[in-house]
Amino acid sequence: MGFSPRGSVPSAPATLARTLGLRDLTMLVIGGVIGSGIYLVPGAIQRQVGGSVGLAMLVWVAGGLLSLVGALTYGELAAMKPEAGGLYVYIRDCFGRLPAFLYGWTLFLVIATGGIATLAVAFSAYLGNIVPLTPFDAKLAAIAMIGVITLVNIYGTRESSDLQNWTTYIKIALILGMSAVLLWFGRGFHGSGNILWPERINASLISNFGLAMIAALWSYEGWQFASFSAGEAAHPQRDFPRAFFYGTLSLTVIYVIAAISYVAALGPIEAGRSDTIAATAMAVILGPTAAKFVAILVMVSTFSAANSIQLTAPRVYYAMAGDGLFFRKMAEVHPRFRTPAFAILVAGIWSSVLACLGNFQQLFTYVIFTGWIFYGLAGASIFVYRRRMPGAALPYRVPAYPWTPAIFVLATAALVVNAIFSRPTGAVAGLGVVLAGVPAYLIWRTRGSKTAS
Repeated sequence: MGFSPRGSVPSAPATLARTLGLRDLTMLVIGGVIGSGIYLVPGAIQRQVGGSVGLAMLVWVAGGLLSLVGALTYGELAAMKPEAGGLYVYIRDCFGRLPAFLYGWTLFLVIATGGIATLAVAFSAYLGNIVPLTPFDAKLAAIAMIGVITLVNIYGTRESSDLQNWTTYIKIALILGMSAVLLWFGRGFHGSGNILWPERINASLISNFGLAMIAALWSYEGWQFASFSAGEAAHPQRDFPRAFFYGTLSLTVIYVIAAISYVAALGPIEAGRSDTIAATAMAVILGPTAAKFVAILVMVSTFSAANSIQLTAPRVYYAMAGDGLFFRKMAEVHPRFRTPAFAILVAGIWSSVLACLGNFQQLFTYVIFTGWIFYGLAGASIFVYRRRMPGAALPYRVPAYPWTPAIFVLATAALVVNAIFSRPTGAVAGLGVVLAGVPAYLIWRTRGSKTAS
């Protein structure tokens, strides 16, 4: 038995600091979503809907509305359960520890760390458009970017949030500035009146609209991660619902403006032919040297999005470890920095390994759709919580319940089913990664029960 010096009080374990306000949470939602998708995806969407500008804009609006109903649902959940881990906590409480673990397992193994790695590789690729890089230099640049965001996030939640805020402000300003230039100087709408809306709507066009929605939702991916930081919000019950609403609404407006500006610069047909639509549009309006501006814009965006993931996802590993379902040291909070430092460090190391492998991106593509299984499951947890607490005075109630969460859950189910039928081989590979977590869960559960006894 140990003894404390006379008159001293044993120090309590460090806890996460509740330092995030409404502005921080809103910028976390926006900054975590705007990565590289809006600079690439609009061309594919324009192509999917046969060049129809009206349908393409409808895709972006529909994607934003679906994100919004999901965000309103998560706003109630975050206000009701303001704990670190977000989705993991909701799924664990309502559907059990196994599905919650499988989400955290997949998040760590591929979704979050693979997202950081993908963004880091994109960062180094666009850096290569400004300064010449060898393949080895490009990998070093990707690892260096991951290293920077890892160190900042270990150092403090307040510091990493400040970095997130400023990089998000910058990329919003750059996107809107680019869009203003393209809209002002573009002539792509001239003579395109006959393609603004299709003459007839048929089954094939509806199917293509659905495929285009998947591409749009990939660009909206990431707003859910803000829920992971509920344990560090200063006023989670008040701020989370508003942050989700303001963030997803702002994203919809930004995306629609950007998508329209690309068509204004290139025209509906040429826009649908480009896989690097932002760079192509800027080159047409301002010349080839504008490609460097786009490179800087994408670098800021990918850096900010990667920092957002590193600021949020390790809180899930922290919550899992606290439940005895992950490495115990990940449940520790640094006594000085008050961050889950070890969880952040391990996530940074694994992200760097993935960035160096180079062949992980196909697996990442396969697995990313599985995230929507868990997003829908977390959304459905609101029905379980409401049933358990009938008549409870909740700090925030989602508008138009039960229709709002029901729309989100049904839409996510439709997207998952569509992905499985559209790409069955990739879907099987993605689901295989998720189910590979079952043996890992059994091992950690057994260790946890032995430790408890």
